[in-house]
Amino acid sequence: MTAATTASEGMAFALSDDQRLIVQHVREYSRAEIAPHAAAFDRSGEYPRGQLRGLADLGLLGATVPERWGGAGLDSVTYALCLEEIAAADASVAVIVSVQNGLPEQMILKYGTDEQRERFLRPLASGQHLGAFCLTESHAGSDAASLSLKAVRDGDDWVLDGTKAWITSGGQADTYLVMVRTGGAGARGISCFIVPHPSAGLTFGTPEEKLGLHASHTTTVTFDGVRVPHANMVGEEGQGLVIALASLDAGRIGIAMQALGIARAALEHSARYATEREQFGRKLREFEGVSFKVARMAARIESARLVALKAAWLKDQGRPYGKEASIAKLLASETAVDVTRDAIQIFGGNGYSREYPVERLYRDAKVTEIYEGTSEIQQLVISRAVFAELGD
Repeated sequence: MTAATTASEGMAFALSDDQRLIVQHVREYSRAEIAPHAAAFDRSGEYPRGQLRGLADLGLLGATVPERWGGAGLDSVTYALCLEEIAAADASVAVIVSVQNGLPEQMILKYGTDEQRERFLRPLASGQHLGAFCLTESHAGSDAASLSLKAVRDGDDWVLDGTKAWITSGGQADTYLVMVRTGGAGARGISCFIVPHPSAGLTFGTPEEKLGLHASHTTTVTFDGVRVPHANMVGEEGQGLVIALASLDAGRIGIAMQALGIARAALEHSARYATEREQFGRKLREFEGVSFKVARMAARIESARLVALKAAWLKDQGRPYGKEASIAKLLASETAVDVTRDAIQIFGGNGYSREYPVERLYRDAKVTEIYEGTSEIQQLVISRAVFAELGD
C-alpha cells in the first residue's frame, strides 16, 4: 500500500463528549456575540476587538498551543471545527483567529527558543497579544523567494529596511513574524525575525479597501531602520522561508475551515429562505431548480470538510499533512465561492442587496482562493506530492 491509501488508518469520525462540548460553546458564543455584529462591522470596517477578547477567554487565540505556554492545548480537529463556527458567524473574525493560531504561534512554538516562547508565545496564546505574519511584498506574492526586505547585521542587532504588503492585522497586532533577506538571492538568503510593536521605525499603511473581510484590517507594514536583537531570530539564519512554508500547511487548514464556515452559513441562509419564500403559489424549496442547488451545496461542503478534518487529524498524529492541507484549501475555497454564488441565485434579486447576508458571504469567500497560497499554488503542491508518492 502507498502512503496515500493508508493515511486514513485509525481516523475516527465520531467526536468525543469533550470535543462536542467545546464546539458547542464556541457555536453559542459565535451566534450570540459575533454574528449579530457582522453586517455592521462589514459596513464600518471596525476591528472586532471585543469579539476577539471573548474568544481569548474561551482559549481560541491560542487553541493548539500547549498549556505550558499559555494555550488551550486543543487538538487540531477540535480547533478546526471551532474555527468553522466562528467563520459561519463572521469570516473577518475567523481569519484573524486563523492567522494567529496557524502562523506566528506555530512558528514560535515549533522553531523558537524557550526564551522566545516565554516572552512572545505566552502572551499570544493567552490572547493578551495579537500576532501577524509578514511574508508578502508588493512584487513577491506566490514567488516568496524573491522578497527584498533586507536586514543588515550591526553587532548584536539586525537593522531591517523595506515594506511588506497585504498583512492581516497590520497595525493591530503586537507581534510580527517577519521574513527578511539576510543573505544572497533566493530562498537560502531568507531569515525569520520576531518584531514587537511598537518598535522605532515600524509603521503601517491605512487599511486596504478590500472586496470583503472589511473588519479584518489588511495593511502595508514598513520597516525603516528597525533594530531587532539577534535573539529575536527564529530558527537559524537562512532558514526563514523553510519555516514559513512549513507553517503555511497549518494555516491552510485554518483557511479551509474559514471557507467552509462561509459556505455553511450561505447554505443555512439559503435553506431558510427557500422554506419561507413563495413563488407561483409554492415554496421555493419545492422547485427542483432550488432544491437540487441546496443538495449540491450540502454535498460539496460535507466533502471538503472531511478532507480538512483528515488534514487536521494527520497533524495531530504527527504525520505529514501538507498535501491534504492543500487539497482541503483548494476544495474548500472553491466550494465557498461556488456555494455563495448559488446562494445569491436562490435569493434572486434580494441576494444582490445588502439587506440580506449572502452578498457579504460571497464577497468574503473570494479571497480564500488567494491568500495563504492561491488555488494555483495548491495545485502545484498537490501535483508534486502525487508524483513524489509514485517514487519516480
